[in-house]
Amino acid sequence: MSAGTSDRILAIKLADIGDVLLITPALRAIRQTFPAATLDVLVTPNGAAALGHSMLVDNLLVFDQHAFAGPRRALGIGQWWALAGLVRRLRAGHYDTVFLFHHLTLRSGALKHAALIMATGAQRRVGLDNGRGWFLNHRVPDLGFGVRHELDYWLELPGLLVNQDNPATAAEWPRQVEMVITSADRDKAAQWLPDMGDRRNQGDAPTVALHPGSGGYSLARRWDLERFAELGAQLACRARVVIVGTLSDGTEAIGARLGNAAVDLGGKTSLTELAAVLERCSLVVGADSGVLHVAAAVGTPVVALFGPTNHDAWVPALPPEKRTLVRSGSACSPCAYVGHDLGTPEGCPERTCLAMIDVGRVMEAVNRALHGSLAENLPVDPPRASQTARAVDILGIPVHAVTYDGLLDHIGEFIASGRPHQVATVNPEFVMAARRDPIFRVILRRSSLCLPDGIGLIWASRWLQRSGKGGHPLRQRVTGSDGVPRIACRAAKEGWRVFLLGAAPGVAERTAAILTSRFPGLQIAGIHSGSAAAAEEEEIVQRVNHEHTDILLVAYGAPRQDKWIARNLPRLQVGVAMGVGGTFDYISGETPRAPAWLCRFGLEWMYRLVHQPWRWRRMLALPRFACAVAWAGLRPHREGKPRS
Repeated sequence: MSAGTSDRILAIKLADIGDVLLITPALRAIRQTFPAATLDVLVTPNGAAALGHSMLVDNLLVFDQHAFAGPRRALGIGQWWALAGLVRRLRAGHYDTVFLFHHLTLRSGALKHAALIMATGAQRRVGLDNGRGWFLNHRVPDLGFGVRHELDYWLELPGLLVNQDNPATAAEWPRQVEMVITSADRDKAAQWLPDMGDRRNQGDAPTVALHPGSGGYSLARRWDLERFAELGAQLACRARVVIVGTLSDGTEAIGARLGNAAVDLGGKTSLTELAAVLERCSLVVGADSGVLHVAAAVGTPVVALFGPTNHDAWVPALPPEKRTLVRSGSACSPCAYVGHDLGTPEGCPERTCLAMIDVGRVMEAVNRALHGSLAENLPVDPPRASQTARAVDILGIPVHAVTYDGLLDHIGEFIASGRPHQVATVNPEFVMAARRDPIFRVILRRSSLCLPDGIGLIWASRWLQRSGKGGHPLRQRVTGSDGVPRIACRAAKEGWRVFLLGAAPGVAERTAAILTSRFPGLQIAGIHSGSAAAAEEEEIVQRVNHEHTDILLVAYGAPRQDKWIARNLPRLQVGVAMGVGGTFDYISGETPRAPAWLCRFGLEWMYRLVHQPWRWRRMLALPRFACAVAWAGLRPHREGKPRS
C-alpha cells in the first residue's frame, strides 16, 4: 500500500470519549499519509460525539456495544438484529484496510474484534498483538498498558503501512489530540462565561473548571465530592470557579455547597459546548476521565488526579509544562490496566490511593499551575530490591533468590535508604491467590523483596530452569517464622526499632516478650493488634510513625497484610514493612510448629493440615500450583504472547 493510493480504510475504536480522542493523532497520520483514501471509523455513540464535525473522518459507523453487556441483553433478538445489520454494513464497505485501535486484553474481546474485522473482508488488518492477534497480518507488539502512552501505541499503527518512499514514523507525527468546536459552541460558552474569552489574560482572577466525575465505566477513579467542594470553596476566594460534567458526576452537590461562588454548568452542556467552555478556562482540575482529554484537545492545562488507573497510559496528552499529575504513590496503585491485564477497574473497597490525596496537596498543585510552574507531581515510585537480588519468575510472580543472610543485608540497606520498602513472604498459595486477585498480583510484582517461603517454590524454580523457562534456581527457603527471630537478633545488634502489628489480642505481646528475652537489647517500638480495616489505617500509621519505627512486622494474614502495607506504604516512615502471616502465633506458642525433620523434607504443610484441618481448602492450591508450573515448563512459548 503506497502513500496516496486510493483506498477504503476502516478504523475501529469502540470506547468512550477520552479513548476516542487519543486516536485522533493516528487518524490524522492516516489522512496525511493516504490523502486519497476514504476513512471510516466504527465508534460508540459517545465516541461519535467526540469525532463530530471532524475533517479527519469521512463517515462514522455508530454501534452501541453496551447493548451486549450482560447475558440477558446480549441474547435479545433486537441486539442480534442490530449486530447483523452492522456486519452487512461492514461487508458493504468493501474495506481494503482495517486499523484496530484496541488492546486484546480479554479473550472474549479478542474474539469480538476478530469477528468484526473478518466480516469486513479486508486484506490488510493492522493492530496491537499480545499473542491474541492471530487475525491481524500487520502487527505492532503490545508491550502492555503504560509501557507506552496509549496515543503512542496508536501512532505506531499507520507507520506499518508507510512504504520506503514516505518514511514517516510515529515520532515525527504530531501528538496533539483534536476536537472540532463550532462557532455556535463558542457563542454558547461566551454566554455562560462572559468576559472570560482569553485564558492567558485574566489578571488576578483566572477561571478554574472542576470536574468531579470519571465517566460511567469506573466510579473508583473519582475523588471525594466533599473534598472537591472544599477545593472549590478555597479557589473561589481567588478564581472564577466553573463546575462541569453531568448530574451523575455529583455536580449538584458541589454547586449547592458553593452557591453563587461558582458557575454550575453540570448537565447543561453538550460535549462540544463543554470543549468550548474549557477552552475559555485557565485550568481544569479532575480525576482520570474523558473531560481531561477534552481539555487537552483545546490546549487547556490540567491538574489530573489518578488513583486505581494507569497514569502512564492515560495521562492527558499535553506537554509536561501544561499538566500536573497528582498521585498518592500507594504501592498497589495503579491496579487497573497494568501489564497485559485488565486488573481491577473498580479498585479496592478501601481506595486509599485516592483517600491519601488531600485538599492541601491538590491546592498546592493548582497554585503551581496558576503561577505558570506546572510540572509533573509524581510521587516517588515504591523502591525495588537492589540488583544483587535476582528474581525467578514463577507463574508471573517474581520470587527473589535470597538467603537469610541476604535478607538481613537488604533490610540494612533499606533502613539506611530512608525510604519505605515492602517485603512479602511468598509460598505456592500466594502465587495461586495472586493469579485470581489482580491487586495482590500487582503488589507482589512491585514489592522490594518477595521471599521464597515454601518448598514448592524451590521445586518450581528448578523445574523451570531445566525446562529452559527460568534463569536460575532459588537457593534457600526463607520463611517468616524463621526469619523474624533472625531479624530480631540483627535488630538488637544494630539498634533497629521493631513494631509488631496484628495477630489476636495478646499474641503480639507474648511474641515481644519472647524476642526481647532471647535477644537482649532488642527495641520494641510498639505493639498493636488492630485490624486491616480502612477506618483504622490512619491511626495505626500515625502510631507506627510516632514511635520512630525501623521495621514494621504485619501479621494480618495474606493477602490482607500485604494489601494494607501497599496501600499505606507512602505514608509509613519506616525502612521495612514486612508481612509475616502467622509468625507471631508460632513464636508465642499459640500454634505449634512442625518438627524440624518435617520442615527439612518440605512436609510442614502436612503437619499444619493435621493440626488445622480447616486449612484443607487452602491446601487445594498446592496441586493446582504443581500442575500450573508443570504446564508452564512444558508449553512452547508463542511469539508475542505475554508470559504470566
